[in-house]
Amino acid sequence: MNWDTLYLLLNAAIVPAWALLLFMPRAALTRKLVHSGIYPIGIGLFYLLCFLAAAFLGQAAEGFNFFTLDGVATLFDHPNGVLIGWSHYLAFDLFVGAWIGRDAARRNYRHLIVAPMMLFTYLYGPFGLLAYMVFRFWKERQVPSLEE
Repeated sequence: MNWDTLYLLLNAAIVPAWALLLFMPRAALTRKLVHSGIYPIGIGLFYLLCFLAAAFLGQAAEGFNFFTLDGVATLFDHPNGVLIGWSHYLAFDLFVGAWIGRDAARRNYRHLIVAPMMLFTYLYGPFGLLAYMVFRFWKERQVPSLEE
């Protein structure tokens, strides 16, 4: 299997989870697949395999390390390094998007209002989380807590 195929499969695998979050937020299937952690765990395992291939099987660009900016940038000079970074983004963005969905439901926010912020989380990561936190601040007039 080539790198492009792995990239396409990784992207194809995440789309159903986001579709469930956006279009069926309260469905039992969404709870079982997305809120259970199955998706982040699966993508985390993919990440781990790619990372181990980089660390022990030579599937990384020469000079890669986590100690300098140049060393980290070198990670992305190899397709496996791009998959490591991309799977990292996908896992964490989905985790955050699922949290936004659960938090919004607990607060009785209308899903149609929150769904665009979740979509921004899927597409732009931290921007979606920032939008949701600003929305919560505007709605509740207090600094949002992640502990509630």
